[in-house]
Amino acid sequence: MRSILLKYNNYLIFFVLLIFLIALKIVNPSFIKSISYLSFDLYQKVFPLEKRETDVIIIDIDEKSLGKFGQFPWSRSVFAKIIENVNTTNPKAIGFDVFFSEKDKQSPEEIIKAYNLIPTDISDLQNIKGHDEIFREQLEKSKSVIAVLGSSVPSHSTHDRSPKARFLSKGGDPKNFTYAYPYSIGSLEKLEKSAKGLGSISFLDQTDGIIRSLPLVVRLQNKLYPTMGLEMVRIGSNQKNLYLEMNEIGIDRISSRPYKINSDPNGIIWIRYKNSLKSQYISASSVFDGKFDEARFKDKYVLIGASAQGLFDLVKNPLGVTIPGVEVHANVIENILDQSYLIRNPNTYIFELLFSILVAFITFFLSQKMKPKYSLSVFFGSIVTVVIIGFSVFLLRSELVDISYPIFMLTLTFLTGLYFRFIEENKIALSNLQKEAKLLKERELAAGVQKSLFPDISKFENFIYAKNVPARDVSGDYFDVVRATPEEYFFTLADVSGKGVKAGMYMAKASSIFRTLTNLKFPIEKVVFGVNNELVEAKFKGMFVTAVFGKLNIKTGELVFINAGHESILTFDQNKNYEYIKSEMPPIGIVKYFTESMIKSSSINIKDKTFMVYTDGVTEGYLKDGKELGAEGVQKIIDNIQEVTPKTIVESIEKQLNWGAEKLRDDITCMAININNTELIKKTK
Repeated sequence: MRSILLKYNNYLIFFVLLIFLIALKIVNPSFIKSISYLSFDLYQKVFPLEKRETDVIIIDIDEKSLGKFGQFPWSRSVFAKIIENVNTTNPKAIGFDVFFSEKDKQSPEEIIKAYNLIPTDISDLQNIKGHDEIFREQLEKSKSVIAVLGSSVPSHSTHDRSPKARFLSKGGDPKNFTYAYPYSIGSLEKLEKSAKGLGSISFLDQTDGIIRSLPLVVRLQNKLYPTMGLEMVRIGSNQKNLYLEMNEIGIDRISSRPYKINSDPNGIIWIRYKNSLKSQYISASSVFDGKFDEARFKDKYVLIGASAQGLFDLVKNPLGVTIPGVEVHANVIENILDQSYLIRNPNTYIFELLFSILVAFITFFLSQKMKPKYSLSVFFGSIVTVVIIGFSVFLLRSELVDISYPIFMLTLTFLTGLYFRFIEENKIALSNLQKEAKLLKERELAAGVQKSLFPDISKFENFIYAKNVPARDVSGDYFDVVRATPEEYFFTLADVSGKGVKAGMYMAKASSIFRTLTNLKFPIEKVVFGVNNELVEAKFKGMFVTAVFGKLNIKTGELVFINAGHESILTFDQNKNYEYIKSEMPPIGIVKYFTESMIKSSSINIKDKTFMVYTDGVTEGYLKDGKELGAEGVQKIIDNIQEVTPKTIVESIEKQLNWGAEKLRDDITCMAININNTELIKKTK
């Protein structure tokens, strides 16, 4: 049982994670909702509703109007005049995103009460009609809708408020599914009675303050009220009734003939926003003064609301724009008229969950079976598929499909699978390494160590080229090239005494010291001084190195070199005049140097010369005819090269010696330096 659990441990953890993610989606806490909202907002940001003309005009309580009429709230006579002027244009309906919950303090009757005026002072005032009454009369003459708002606390308005719309339901009681508020806030009783409709302006609680959706129907004090937009459409269509069609899970459809709106089970629609239109707004002061084109209001739905900053009626929409709250209701009206509202189908929710589970399964399984690069392709392919499906459904059906949470779910399960794969492969790799370490022979291990020490000579082959061909698995030879500055390069070619792991370790030690000191840009004498003394201190008994160390300036051609017990250095000019430079020092790693003066360096300018160094495996190597190559053979090979470059020299020599014999006599290592090709050197730099 335990072995089975260990074998399928990764899958068990994945199942636990998957169940947790499914449960998280079902519970749907606020942060999960926020993840889903990302995709819903993205749809609208990429494809906002395009609408050049509008069916809704907003009379704006703006800064200009506040400057004209003073601090809000204004006298009811102002609103009465605005309605009177608008009514002459024959609008569809007029809606107020404003409350009139208190009596107008500027009315004559209120002034009499407020100032305790004597009879002689009030005779004229008593003959003036009250502002609330003037406003009430205009409401009665117009197709007006006044706002009501759901509240969790009682208001000072205590009259028995009743909706103007009559709800007819089919298939069940909608009150069981609508959002409910124990109390309501509205306007004065006589104003509400004179209005043709009462419309809710209640928004749903938003976790991030963005208004994405709206209940078309709410329950206030156990009475059903339509939202402001729906009520205005009802009034504008000259309808008395609103129709609710129910199904087994809640509200299915809300109708105001001839318009039918599919909602979620709680009567909610998701608003599809258009970009704000300046032409949709007109200042309240302009309407009051009659300075407007009457054609703008004819057969339009007119909303009165505030955009002024000080009135604090600003909200955010999914487009990432801050808009007046009244514009939300304007968009709802246009969504109903155009049937452009968005749908969040409950069945889509189930599809999202099942699809996410399926794709998560596939992605996780493939991450365990396929190479990471292929499983990564599957992962990104899954994400692209989810995105394409989401946007396609949005554009074709105006339906919201949550792609953010599936992508979140896919990413988490994929990373989990990738982590398991990484752990598993590391276990396998570690196991294989342990097995290989036990099986590797001494020579194979030494060869691996040695191979890692050689530089990528292709970086320098335009002016320095070197090559090593081992006679066995392990070579006793070594070369390196280090770039100190754009013009200066350190190099070495060495022949390590001994073979096997010990020789490999010795070479690694020498290489490490050489690279450390050259990276510090020490003079070549100090480099050799350090390499020698460190090797002596390392106490590799009986081991030493014959080597040539050098520092080359490719700009000046100056080459400083040290030959420590190695084969003679070969130089030649363009006319093939050959010269040999013998060693004047013993090999390094034998005795400790006490001063740098013990090191003998030489210099040569190679602007017109080729500098060449090789191990004894070259001169002592066998040709096809069975003869040793020797120093003369090296010269003969060079003489026969048509285009003499470092690379052609080294590879020609290697070709002559490594001709297919079963075994080489000795390791072949050769290096050639020539800076005559300045163009190639520039490219290297």
